[in-house]
Amino acid sequence: MNLLKPHLSLWQILQMNFGFFGIQYSFGLQQANMSPIYQYLGADEASLPYLWLAGPMTGLLVQPLIGAMSDRTLSKWGRRTPYFLIGALLCSICLLVMPFSPALWFAASLLWILDAANNVTMEPYRAYVSDRLNKDQHALGFLTQSAFTGLAQTFAYLTPTLLFLMGIDKDAVNSSNIPHLTVIAFMIGAVFSISTVAWSVKSTPELPLTEEEIAHIKSQKTGIQATLAEIVDAIRNMPSTMRQLWWMKLFQWYAMMCYWIYIVPALALSIFGTRDPNTSAFRDASLLNGQIGGFYNFVAFIAAFALMPLIRKWGPKYVHALCLSLAGISMMLLPSVQQTWLLFVPMVGVGLAWASIMGNPYILLAGSIPKERAGVYMGIFNMFIVLPMIFQMITLPFIYTHWLDSNPTNVIVFAGVLLCIAALLTLRIQEAAVENS
Repeated sequence: MNLLKPHLSLWQILQMNFGFFGIQYSFGLQQANMSPIYQYLGADEASLPYLWLAGPMTGLLVQPLIGAMSDRTLSKWGRRTPYFLIGALLCSICLLVMPFSPALWFAASLLWILDAANNVTMEPYRAYVSDRLNKDQHALGFLTQSAFTGLAQTFAYLTPTLLFLMGIDKDAVNSSNIPHLTVIAFMIGAVFSISTVAWSVKSTPELPLTEEEIAHIKSQKTGIQATLAEIVDAIRNMPSTMRQLWWMKLFQWYAMMCYWIYIVPALALSIFGTRDPNTSAFRDASLLNGQIGGFYNFVAFIAAFALMPLIRKWGPKYVHALCLSLAGISMMLLPSVQQTWLLFVPMVGVGLAWASIMGNPYILLAGSIPKERAGVYMGIFNMFIVLPMIFQMITLPFIYTHWLDSNPTNVIVFAGVLLCIAALLTLRIQEAAVENS
């Protein structure tokens, strides 16, 4: 147990987590642009979930492996830092190439690498909060990551609109039929990915490990077989709080993927009356999604700090249930909105939920896992994100065709219902605590 961790100021915690800005800018670009990119390259609406499978499939493989490996890594740069830098560099390269994809298969394949790179960086970053901060600062550490998520994705969603306001033609496209607005946004993301992570590493280096911690790491078996055995053992001995979080996250992430995949086609139909991705109206819908997406992410940025007093008073469980409920109601109402300015009202509820999703479940988790296994448990916990996503992408095409009348607006309503169910499941979680100081 390391009892000598310095108590960090808010400014130091912000610097420590600044790399999350670059990571989440990249994720924001994916959320806002991958469905339109796929459709520009010829994909039909019903096949979109299959094309998104790359992200969660790589996450399923990469997250627990990288988490377990970082727990056992000894290097002059630290346990987590090598993964931060390698992942961020690969991510930057993929972001540069993505908007020049010559074909649908190329873009879908590249997303596998891009998402793997993001996860190589992000999973050790989650564990780093437990490494660097004492237990009484966990909430602030994870909610700071949530704030950077909101801020980064605000910029990611709004970048095409800002470029349009600067005079770039929204209808100008490259040889792959991808708008120049999107191309430039991905180039900006490539710069942010590596530069913000490098800043965090420079400003807030890892704490030196104690002799006891080094001895513990050296005593562990190495190699892929030992790493897989560690993951299996961690799953078998998973804390009860973590097991209960699974059911909430199943419905929560199924719903969010429904929203991200179908929000642009839904807006194109409900606001602009088109389903043709080759029209100017469809590109207007993509820009509109950037605007409302930027707004809800800005709400998430503000809410990440504004929720702190409520979390101290009520606890993360009840605050999370409330935020999910508000987002569920907002999504159910969204397709009935006919005026663009009114779309920003339900986005408040979505933004509150997004802030909570990126912070409160990790607060609940960090209080229930042993610190020496923080990396592997953070990796396994993020399997609770990708497994619902995979399940969603396999099952939604059938649901879309047979139950939702092949209508993208119905998918958004369906997502709202699932978020309300997730809120009810959150209330069933029994919090447990482990000494992580």
